[in-house]
Amino acid sequence: MRSDQFTKRLYGRNTGSGNDVVKGAGETAVTESTTATTIGTWLDEAAARDLPDSAWRIDGVATSARRLAAESATLAPAVAALEPERGAPVCLLMRTSTTMLRLWFALARAGIVDVPLNVASGAVVLRYLIADAGARVVVCDVEFLDQVLAEAPELPLLTTVLVHDPERAVPTTTVADGRVTVRDLAGLADGPTAPLPEVAPDDISTVLYTSGTTGPPKGVLLTHRFNLHLIRHTSGLMGYTPADRLYSVFPLFHSNARYTSVGAAIETGAGLVMHRRFSASRFWDICRDEAITAFNYQGAMMAILFQLPARADDRDHAVRVAFGAPCPAEIFAPFEERFGVTLTEVYGSTEVSNVCNNPPHARRIGAGGRPSPQYSVQIVDEHDDPVPVGADGEIVVRPNAAGWIFRGYLGKPEATVAAWRNLWFHTGDRGRMDADGFVHFLDRMSDTIRRRGENISTWEIERVVQGHPAVERVAAYAVPSELSESEVMISVVPVPDVPLTPADVLEYCTGRLTAQALPRYVRLVGELPLTPSQRTEKFRLRATGVTADTWDREATGV
Repeated sequence: MRSDQFTKRLYGRNTGSGNDVVKGAGETAVTESTTATTIGTWLDEAAARDLPDSAWRIDGVATSARRLAAESATLAPAVAALEPERGAPVCLLMRTSTTMLRLWFALARAGIVDVPLNVASGAVVLRYLIADAGARVVVCDVEFLDQVLAEAPELPLLTTVLVHDPERAVPTTTVADGRVTVRDLAGLADGPTAPLPEVAPDDISTVLYTSGTTGPPKGVLLTHRFNLHLIRHTSGLMGYTPADRLYSVFPLFHSNARYTSVGAAIETGAGLVMHRRFSASRFWDICRDEAITAFNYQGAMMAILFQLPARADDRDHAVRVAFGAPCPAEIFAPFEERFGVTLTEVYGSTEVSNVCNNPPHARRIGAGGRPSPQYSVQIVDEHDDPVPVGADGEIVVRPNAAGWIFRGYLGKPEATVAAWRNLWFHTGDRGRMDADGFVHFLDRMSDTIRRRGENISTWEIERVVQGHPAVERVAAYAVPSELSESEVMISVVPVPDVPLTPADVLEYCTGRLTAQALPRYVRLVGELPLTPSQRTEKFRLRATGVTADTWDREATGV
C-alpha cells in the first residue's frame, strides 16, 4: 500500500488550533511558552525557553532535551527523504535509547507517522504489526535484524531496513530477491534530503499498538494535538518544574514513557533518567544516585517495592511524587508513609489519555479519580443505558473538547465504529461510579470470570491475594469448568525464600473473598508472563490452563 493510501486510512483533514487545553482537577500552571500545536514546533519552542538545559541520562547515555531537539532538526530532512509522501508510516523496533528518541522527533518534524513496536513481539505478531501498519521502512536495533529479515519475504510492501548498531558499521545488502535494502542508520544523515512538509495539529503523529490480549493488536491513531494534550495535562497535574528529575523504566513503544515521562520532562524543563528494565532491588539506590524527584509506575511495581525488606534509609532519597496506577488500596497510605512519596493516580487508556485524576488534595484511595473537565464519563449496562450510582457496568467516555481522544483504529473501521457505538467510546473496562463522582476500575470486561451465574472481579481477587506477605505477584483468570461457565484460577509468584503453599493462599483468602470468588485452582510459579510495561499476559495463562502441578481445592476436599 502506497503512503498516500495509508494517509487516507489514517485521517480526514481537520486541522485546529490545538490551544483549547482545559485545566483539570489537580492541575497547576505549566511552562508559559508551550503554545505549539505540533511535536516539531513544540520541541523548538521548548528548546528556545530561557531555562537551564537539564541533564538527561537515557540507558546510561548523557544527553538533554535541547540537544535532542537540535539533533532531530538536523536529521529531519534526511528522514523526510525516506518517505517523501507526507503521512507515511515508519516502524521502529528499538529499545529505549537516545537514537530512538532522536528518530521519533525527526519523524514528527518530517510529517511521517512513527510506529514503535513491542520489542518482545514474536515472529507472527511482528509480521502482523509491520503488515498492518503498511510500512515500507523499518528501523531496528541490530539485535532484532535477523527477526525482521526472516519476515521480509512475507512483507511485500517492505523496501528498506535501517539498522542501528552502536558498535560497528552495517554493510549495505539486499534481501527478499533484491526487493529490500538493508543499510546503516548511521549513514542516513549523509544521504539524500527532502524539504520538510507543513505539519498540522490534527495530522496523525503516532500509531501505538494495543497489547491484543483478546485478539490481534489494534493500531491506535494519535494526533500531534492529542499527544501534546496528554503531555501538558500530566505536566500540570504533577506540577513538575526544572528542579525535578524524572525516572522511567517503561519502553518507548508505550504512552507512559513517551508522553508522561519524556514529554513531561521537555514540557517542564525537568531532568530525565530512563532505564530499559525495572529492578526492584536497585530501585531506591538508583533514585538516590540519580537525585530522582519523581517516577512513573504501573502494574505491580508498587506492591513489589513495598514488599522489599524495610531499611533504615527507606526515606533517604529526593523522590517527592510518583505518577501512575494502580497502587493497591491497602498499601497506598502505608507506601506513602514508609517511603515519603506522594502518589497521584489516574485512570485512562492509550485511546483516551488520562480520563480521571486522583490528585492528593482531592482523592479517594482505591479509585481512579474523578473525570477530568476534558471528558464526560458514564457507567452503562449491556444496552448502553446508564446504571444507578454504585452499580457495576462498562466505563464509557467522550471528550468535551477537540483533540482529546484518538482518531480511530488503523485500518479497522468496524472496530472503530463498534468502540464508538451510541457516540460513547467503550473502554472495555468494568467499573462503577460512587455518589461523589469517583470512578472505580474493577477489571477488563473480557477479564471478568463468570462462575455459576455470578460475575467475579479478577481485580478483587488479585488485590486480596497480593496482600499476603509471602506473595510477590499474582494473576487471576478463568479456566473452563466441567459443569458450565468457568472456574477461578490464580498463578502466584512467591516472595523468594519465603515458604508458601497453595493451602496457605486459600486460608488467607477465606473470609476476605466471597465463597464464589475463592480460587479453585492455585499454581505456584517462578514468574508470570509480562509485557514490557509490566502487565500480565493473561491470555498466555488461560491458554496454559490447569497443569499437572496445579493445586485443586475441590480435589483436596478443602
